[in-house]
Amino acid sequence: MSELKTDFSHIGQALSKVVVGQSTLIQQLLVALLCGGHIILEGAPGTGKTLLVKVLSRLIQSDFRRIQLTPDILPADILGANIFDLNNRSFILKKGPIFTQILLADEINRTPPKTQSALLEAMEEQQVTLDGERLPLPDLFWVAATQNSLEFEGTYPLPEAQLDRFLFKLIVDYPAPTAEKQMLLNAQAGFEAKQLDLDRIAPIADVQQILQARQAVKSITVQEKLLDYLLSLVHKSRQHPDLALGPSPRSAVSWLRACKAHAWLANRDYVTPDDVKAVAQPLLRHRLILSPEAQLDGLRVDNVISSLLEQVPAPR
Repeated sequence: MSELKTDFSHIGQALSKVVVGQSTLIQQLLVALLCGGHIILEGAPGTGKTLLVKVLSRLIQSDFRRIQLTPDILPADILGANIFDLNNRSFILKKGPIFTQILLADEINRTPPKTQSALLEAMEEQQVTLDGERLPLPDLFWVAATQNSLEFEGTYPLPEAQLDRFLFKLIVDYPAPTAEKQMLLNAQAGFEAKQLDLDRIAPIADVQQILQARQAVKSITVQEKLLDYLLSLVHKSRQHPDLALGPSPRSAVSWLRACKAHAWLANRDYVTPDDVKAVAQPLLRHRLILSPEAQLDGLRVDNVISSLLEQVPAPR
């Protein structure tokens, strides 16, 4: 297990060299990978969202496919279809890009709800149904979706049912001035993100090791008082006056899994209240819906989550 933890540490360090100044984001990305939980990466253009996922897929030697989602893309363009072969006079299954290990759904909010819903079964049940036939997806199957937080024209907001299937919503913010200066120095030295040769990046782990790490995370100890603390936060949020919708039971289970993964990455075999707090923002921000009054007052979901963590006392 110590070797696996070392590999994850090296993966994080390698990602930090390519996408500079995003250490917290990279840690949350690795937590989601350990849980097998899908993620939304939201940020302004040019902040490295696509690059981050592409490099991660290379570091763990996984199959990678990218879908550029647009308003005219159809479910069959993602899932595939049975095509009639005139020569053999039979149907042949042509699998879509969803049959991969890491799927990057670029600008997911630019495709209409019918196409967005094509991902629902795959994300929840790790399978695709085509013409009544159930087709399993790879064991590692992991979706990373991106969206631009600044553009609203021509977009289709994701429905709550689909948002709940994402473990984390990660905000890709601008780097700090020192990190951005390092980016300029890297560019001055010849680094070009768009010309990055992924084949020259040395893999650190493989898919089998990632799956082994996921099994190891399941054995992390969680005391009953930590479970009570997590449930108190969930129930408090459902009764919060500034929220019209609180987290679902699926959210509570996902929160527990994320806490275990965070503890495992911190080289502990038990969960602490700090683990619960560390993953609260990315896990809840896309699941909670502000009440109309709170929206008029200009409140942000992240502020409500912070107040929840302050109101509920953590166990010692």
